[in-house]
Amino acid sequence: MEKIKVLLVSKFYHPIKGGVENHVKDLAESIKEKFSITVLCCNTKRKTEVEEKDGLKIVKVGSIGTLRSMPLSPTFPSWMRKIKADILHFHLPFPLSVVSYLLAKPRGKIVVTWHSDIVRQKIGRFFYKPFLVKFLEKADVIIATSPNMIESSPYLKRFKEKCEVIPLGIDVERLKIPEEKKREVEKIREKYIQGKGIVLFVGRLIYYKGVEYLIKAMKDVDGVCLIIGEGKLRKKLERMVDSMGLSFRVHFLGAVGDRELPLYYHACDVFCLPSVARSEAFGIVQLEAMACKKPCVSTSLPTGVPFVNQDGKTGIIAPPKDPQALAKAINTLLDNPALREKYGKYAKERVKEEFTREIMVHRIMEVYRGIAGK
Repeated sequence: MEKIKVLLVSKFYHPIKGGVENHVKDLAESIKEKFSITVLCCNTKRKTEVEEKDGLKIVKVGSIGTLRSMPLSPTFPSWMRKIKADILHFHLPFPLSVVSYLLAKPRGKIVVTWHSDIVRQKIGRFFYKPFLVKFLEKADVIIATSPNMIESSPYLKRFKEKCEVIPLGIDVERLKIPEEKKREVEKIREKYIQGKGIVLFVGRLIYYKGVEYLIKAMKDVDGVCLIIGEGKLRKKLERMVDSMGLSFRVHFLGAVGDRELPLYYHACDVFCLPSVARSEAFGIVQLEAMACKKPCVSTSLPTGVPFVNQDGKTGIIAPPKDPQALAKAINTLLDNPALREKYGKYAKERVKEEFTREIMVHRIMEVYRGIAGK
């Protein structure tokens, strides 16, 4: 029997790093044996490049630049028209793909994974809205990564009957520490341990991550904070740490490779995601920490963040932009090893039962088969 042809449409693709890019890569590689997969995305160069490797076809359409983080790829609509597929799976937000679909009018069923709303670009959002609504009217299934997203998004509320919740999933095996690596975890603890324990943050240093509030919270925490990640706010945050006299307590580690990152998850006592805006739609780093049996402190955003980290079960939820509340939550966990153990154990089980890559991929394949059957 001929395989169902699936076109995955994403802004970028591996090796570019990002939550959506990692998700699309995981999905493509996991289903390529059962479906015929092509990925259509933008290139960071002017030249269009087509790669065929390990059973996947990747079309990276040349871009002449970016506008407000959106790649400008004039030939994207023609490529969408050229590639024949039974199912077109769009990963939004990606306005260029929506406009390209409406221009190209390709055949095929439409699946949308709604990773987040467009939050900051108010003027662009105003002009884009009618195109997006028209596109969503044509969609067969809209995948939301959490029930919170359906309720909080003004767009998804309108199309609730088309929505299906499929949470993001992670590769749990990647986060396990082999016996010979456990000494490296201890070395990290020996190097950084201070006061009652280690608080870890992992993510880009950008506006919606709220790292400045975590730094302010550390003034009242008897412990050390390790900040992993890069971003345009790094220098500003480092100056903030220096001005507050917290250099002995807050350490910027920069980018950490995929092989080393699990060591830091296992070395920490508490993981913190202090995000402040709806742009933080899910917080997949919480899953990675939870899979390593770590309790989380995160914020009460109207997104998937508190859906992943359940208050009083896998960790503690604090109000956004509230350093005192963050400090109180972190201290509660650092002061209570038994509570950390309890939350961490439940967190690991929750990931195993709801948030593995295998569960996510199985659910998405069921969506494909369901609409292909129709």
